[in-house]
Amino acid sequence: MSAFFSWIATLPALLQVVVVVLSFGAAIAVLIFLLEVAPRSGRKFTVIRLAACVLIPALVFLFLGSLWWAAAVAAVLGGLFFWLDMRARQGAGYLFQLVGFLAPAVVLLSIGLIYPTIITTIAAFMNSRGNRFVGFENFVWIFTQETGIRTVINTIIWVLFVPVLSTIFGLAYAVFIDKSRGEKYFKALVFMPMAISFVGASIIWRFVYAARPADQQQIGLLNQVVVMFGGQPVDWLANSPWNTFFLIVVMIWIQTGFAMVVLSAAIKGVPVEQLEAAEIDGANAWQRFRNVTVQAIRPSLVVVLTTISIVSLKVFDIVRTMTAGANSTSVLANEMYSQWKGFELGRSAALALVLFLLVVPIIVYNARQISKQREIR
Repeated sequence: MSAFFSWIATLPALLQVVVVVLSFGAAIAVLIFLLEVAPRSGRKFTVIRLAACVLIPALVFLFLGSLWWAAAVAAVLGGLFFWLDMRARQGAGYLFQLVGFLAPAVVLLSIGLIYPTIITTIAAFMNSRGNRFVGFENFVWIFTQETGIRTVINTIIWVLFVPVLSTIFGLAYAVFIDKSRGEKYFKALVFMPMAISFVGASIIWRFVYAARPADQQQIGLLNQVVVMFGGQPVDWLANSPWNTFFLIVVMIWIQTGFAMVVLSAAIKGVPVEQLEAAEIDGANAWQRFRNVTVQAIRPSLVVVLTTISIVSLKVFDIVRTMTAGANSTSVLANEMYSQWKGFELGRSAALALVLFLLVVPIIVYNARQISKQREIR
């Protein structure tokens, strides 16, 4: 395989692209061919499977240059295809297709999720260089040092305020904008911040919060308003603990559009008969909303709350762009990056593990709620 890539490296740049694309296409074509042929019965397909047992190990030997690998692949393929050939005659060869389609996802999940999780968990109990076991020392540092405690508290504040306020504002927009004359335009305006990246939104709000000395012209919107009413400029992002709430405003501004879209769709799905029955029974508008609409859209409320909670737990871009964690505004994700950048790999991994443990219960709860709704349906 290394010889193959070395050969590609000697080719002109444009030809390299062509060779890589053709090689990838050939591999996909072979995979699709085997997925189509393996389950079928008949002498012709048996011969094809037999040829595959010879050609694929030969290719393995050609690319890897290892007879042992080629023999192992030949043995596995031979046994697999022999078993499939026997089952194909009984009409049960679909198992190969099942394995063929699931294998790429399992491999990618193992490489991209399971393996990093295991490595990070091990690193959380090691020193900064990763060559000595230190037990719970990194976690003790997180929950005993002022920086670590402040980071955890800030993260909890984000999770408490952002999901609740974003959902309340999103629900309010969904109710009051729904069926209005300019509904689609209003919803587009509210949803527009979702189209902006967290970094882009952070830069916008940095200009909103920008502060200059009193003898200079203000470029920040808030301070310009304060000066217009005779006040003094305020460094909004330097005053702890209020600066954390000013950062939270940015996330609420972004996530309100998401909450509005999901809840608006859920409200439109509430049966009109239920609302009319409640009205006939004498319920006023607030009672109909609280006892009928909210109860009907409860699954959507749970999804919105849990989704925004996970986003709030993992917040990084806003804090990093606006304050870089200064003035007691750091959160777990930002502190994890700061420790990693400072070559404190053990502490960084411990922070990542704490963040992971905080996210897991929310994901489990969300999955259970979705499962319950499926059972009801």
